[in-house]
Amino acid sequence: MGTAAGGQGLPHVGEKSLAEPFVVYGASTSGSVPIEATLSLLNLPYRVEDHAPWEGSHEAERLARINALRQVPALALPTGELMTESAAILIWLADSHPEARLAPALTDATRPAFLRWMTFVSSAIYALYWVADDPSRVVDRAEDHATVKARLYERIAHCWEQMGAQLQPGRYLLGEELSVLDLYVATASRWSPGRSRFYDVAPGLADTIRRVDADPRLAALWAERFPFTPGWER
Repeated sequence: MGTAAGGQGLPHVGEKSLAEPFVVYGASTSGSVPIEATLSLLNLPYRVEDHAPWEGSHEAERLARINALRQVPALALPTGELMTESAAILIWLADSHPEARLAPALTDATRPAFLRWMTFVSSAIYALYWVADDPSRVVDRAEDHATVKARLYERIAHCWEQMGAQLQPGRYLLGEELSVLDLYVATASRWSPGRSRFYDVAPGLADTIRRVDADPRLAALWAERFPFTPGWER
C-alpha cells in the first residue's frame, strides 16, 4: 500500500515497450498475491520482483526506488507507469478487462457494494497492518507493543464481523460470479488474527472464501505464493 512520489499523472519506473509484461512488486503472502491472482485469471503476462521491506532497512531502501513509502504492492504497467494501492490496482485491472467479469459493470446493481467493500478492506483492515506489523512505528515503549497488536487484531476481527453481517453472498461475495473482491478477502483473511478467527466472526462468508481457496485455476499460484501449509487456518 502507499502512493509513490511523482510528477503529473502516474510515476514511471523507466521506459518500457508496450509488448513487455506487467511487473508486480510484492512478496509471497503479501497484498501482491491477489494482484498476481487477478493477472493469472486474466491470462496477462507478468513477472514478480520480490521486495519484503519488513525484513530490514536494506530491503526497505531497495524498494524506495519503486515506492517512496517503501511499501508493497505496486504494479508497473506495460507503458512503464506505476500504480500503487492494492484496491485501486485490482479495480483497474478488472475494469480494464470487462469481458472477464471480475468486477461488476458500472451500471450493475452490485457496483456500489463492490466499491464499498473493496475500499473497506483496504482502509478499515489492510491499513491497520502498517502498525500491527511494527508497533514501534507509533508506540515507543516496547512493553506496550503486544497490547497494541492485540487491540489491532481485535479491531480487524470486528471489521470482518461487520462485513459478514452486512453481506449476503451467493457462490461468491457479490453473487454468482467471482470478483477481485473475493481474491482480496481470500488473501487478507489469512493474515492475523487468522482465518479461524475470520470464520468465527463472519461465518456467512466462510463457504465463499473456501471456494476461492479451492479454485483450480489458482492452485498453482496459491501453492507458490501463499501455500496452504498444515495448520494454516490456525
